[in-house]
Amino acid sequence: MEVYQAAFEAAMEIFEVSKKFPVEERYSLTDQIRRSSRSVYANLGEAWRKRRYEAAFIAKISDCQAEATETQIWLEFAVKCQYLDPETGRHLYCMYDKVLGQLVNIIKNSSHWIIK
Repeated sequence: MEVYQAAFEAAMEIFEVSKKFPVEERYSLTDQIRRSSRSVYANLGEAWRKRRYEAAFIAKISDCQAEATETQIWLEFAVKCQYLDPETGRHLYCMYDKVLGQLVNIIKNSSHWIIK
């Protein structure tokens, strides 16, 4: 799935840029943004395995959307706190906009993904 690859790539970029966050953010912003970005990818994996049950599949994709949105919120904080330059923040935010768009399409066309 293209969205699976995009979510992994975005999470890895966040991991790399968050290495430069201040040490005092290690157990707050750094931890939160890494967790939420990785959770998008992890929940996609779980959703893939739940394709036999449309409601469970959609619920997991919905979890992905929530985690992607949370990641965007943490990106806003990182830019506002000047831990990320605005250009990098915009780039990562746009990556998650693309992921969110793909997730919306998956939900809209969930019957296409379900194992029958």
